[in-house]
Amino acid sequence: MSIQTVGIYSPGDMGQAIATVLSRHGVKTIAALDDRTQRTRHLANEANIENAGDLKQLVSKADLVLSVLVPSAAVQAGAEIAIAIRAVGKPLLYADCNAIAPQKVNEIAQIIENAGGQFIDASIIGPPPRVPNRTRIYASGTQTNRFAELQNYGLDVRVIGEQIGQASGLKMCYAALTKGLTEIGTELLIAAHRLGLEQPLEDELSNSQKGLLSLLTRSIPGMTPKAHRWIGEMEEIADTFQALGLTELTFRGAAEVYRSVKETPLGQETPEEADRTRSLADIISTLSNEG
Repeated sequence: MSIQTVGIYSPGDMGQAIATVLSRHGVKTIAALDDRTQRTRHLANEANIENAGDLKQLVSKADLVLSVLVPSAAVQAGAEIAIAIRAVGKPLLYADCNAIAPQKVNEIAQIIENAGGQFIDASIIGPPPRVPNRTRIYASGTQTNRFAELQNYGLDVRVIGEQIGQASGLKMCYAALTKGLTEIGTELLIAAHRLGLEQPLEDELSNSQKGLLSLLTRSIPGMTPKAHRWIGEMEEIADTFQALGLTELTFRGAAEVYRSVKETPLGQETPEEADRTRSLADIISTLSNEG
């Protein structure tokens, strides 16, 4: 049976963008919005996501549910969906698309499968898919053939194996580089600001590290309203590396930097509220003075 209705759990910035793409390609999207915030309801409305009511109704009506949440909520979300799967008695296909460690993904897979559901390990690399060809969704597991149907509805789905943990492991390695570099860049630019060396450092980076300066100029402004989510992501990367016998300290430290950003006025903004014309210098000055 083809996928006709996709449940989004939950329609935040990324979930809403995914739902928008699916809706434009003829897929019905739904969410359990009865107890959600006004912002979530507004984002859902903008993406033409229908309110299914509660999670039991979501499971009953959806062919596939995509879990798109902050890392800390992933296990609880899986447990709540498992309760609904048991209540409905339906072998729902559930895809965990969150930035979490492979060992945690396996834990959630067991919860879903023990309840009678089917599980996909998925990871999203790239920004919310508002621009074509910039966002990839990697998938692994034994049910990936069904999940790959989303390729027909505007999403770039790439199957990389049959083992749960492969897709999430790829995300951990990739985010360790991209978001790790953003954290290092943020901290060193704050240090330069406090030392009164912003201009000499910018001049040197412009001369010897143009690519890196360009990356930081793009990534840091987009990071500040997402710092609260990236805390958990850094902690998941730390757990992944620790389980592999590698040091986790780098990413525990990165989590602390993002935690400090979260507490600033810039970190309290939503992505919709963030001023996209704000310069990197102004951002670093604010983070330096508030941190």
